[in-house]
Amino acid sequence: QVQLVQSGGGLVQPGGSLRLSCAASGFSLDEYGIGWFRQAPGKESEAVLCISNNDESTYYADSVKGRFTIARDNAKNTAYLEMNSLKSEDTAVYYCAADPYHSGSYALSPNPPCLIEYDHWAKGTQVTVSS
Repeated sequence: QVQLVQSGGGLVQPGGSLRLSCAASGFSLDEYGIGWFRQAPGKESEAVLCISNNDESTYYADSVKGRFTIARDNAKNTAYLEMNSLKSEDTAVYYCAADPYHSGSYALSPNPPCLIEYDHWAKGTQVTVSS
């Protein structure tokens, strides 16, 4: 079954850290570009961090630069979003997405390499930053 399964959200105090996992099944995640998105209550979804399929291009939202990073573990077919120095404004539902960036079949968003659409999406996990 082709799917992305996300885990690792929860409640953390301001200044703390969390790691979100995005595990793929049915395809090789190392051949895919990955996007991490979030949506806070009453706000539109925003791209947090995206990496292209060849890892040559990365986008970080200004609000997370220097605090969030992405990592891949190809042996586990999993990508991670490492979140440090968390702030209350990071509270949101976080989603990971993956796309193979096949030539002629993808469209870049205004924040490349983030895409307008991704082939696969995880269901999302809640991250709450609060004391």
